[in-house]
Amino acid sequence: MEETLRNLLEEAKKELSSAENLKTLEEIRVKYLGKKGELTKILRGMGNLSPEERPIIGKISNDVREEIEKDLTQKREEVLRQEKEKKIKSEYIDITLPGKVHEIGHKHPMTKVLDEIKDIFLGLGFSIAEGPEIELDYYNFEALNTPPDHPARDLQDTFYITKNILLRTQTSPVQVRTMEKSKPPIKVISPGRVYRSDEIDATHSPVFNQIEGLAVDEGITMGDLKGVLNLFAKRLFGSDTKTKFRPHYFPFTEPSAEMDVSCFACGGKGCRVCGYSGWIEILGSGMVHPNVLRMSGIDPEKYSGFAFGMGLDRITMLKYGIDDLRLLYENDLRFIKQF
Repeated sequence: MEETLRNLLEEAKKELSSAENLKTLEEIRVKYLGKKGELTKILRGMGNLSPEERPIIGKISNDVREEIEKDLTQKREEVLRQEKEKKIKSEYIDITLPGKVHEIGHKHPMTKVLDEIKDIFLGLGFSIAEGPEIELDYYNFEALNTPPDHPARDLQDTFYITKNILLRTQTSPVQVRTMEKSKPPIKVISPGRVYRSDEIDATHSPVFNQIEGLAVDEGITMGDLKGVLNLFAKRLFGSDTKTKFRPHYFPFTEPSAEMDVSCFACGGKGCRVCGYSGWIEILGSGMVHPNVLRMSGIDPEKYSGFAFGMGLDRITMLKYGIDDLRLLYENDLRFIKQF
């Protein structure tokens, strides 16, 4: 039995010397020192020894156990040290190498133009109002002087959810809701997404963005409207920009007008951008119709107001010379990085 124990120790030492990881070490420990290990199997035969041999074999078995445990501890420390060194080498960073350049995000051109427009009107004392994109027919049409049988409804192809619920075709409902909740003086702009049943092409999309404005107070005139929009155009397109107003029709304003700006590409001389006319139409405007004020709970005999609306997509295309609306929605970084 003594020789068996010596052989067991040699075998354990041999296996420990070739162990390369903690998993193998644990397997060796269980194999030789576990409850069902080789050393335990040998010790079970001590009952067959004489009383004189038992103390001798007991001492040898304890020495073998201690020797194996000692070697296990040393080998475990060695393996841990090697794994640590290996990890350090794999995670080594050469601080003399140039650093990695992280790509910085870029604002979308429409976001840049929207921020610029907001800054202009906030500087003029306007505030920003928002409203639901899923709207009631009343706020989208009727409260804006467009009853169910009004021919102007034919000018807008609308996405109806039910008979009385739709995707808003303009941000004008926000103006009505603001007038219902607030008393004059009122000065707000309402940017947001709107929806119309259009085929998407270079100049049309079923989803686009508008910015509309409203001012209501005592004594507001068409001259105030022209002054505000003239200043807006100069701030957005440059101080040399000229404006002109052409009579138009909108059911919710009277009188109504479309506003043109002198072509910023050619300075009004005529070019491909402006269709060789020297002017570019950018928005619709007018004095708020008395019926709209009345339906919103505002006395048209005491108060007057002006309103205007523009397409953010179109303004962005004009400002940056973009000739295809679809480029604004494709999220191609090669395009966006140009701005």
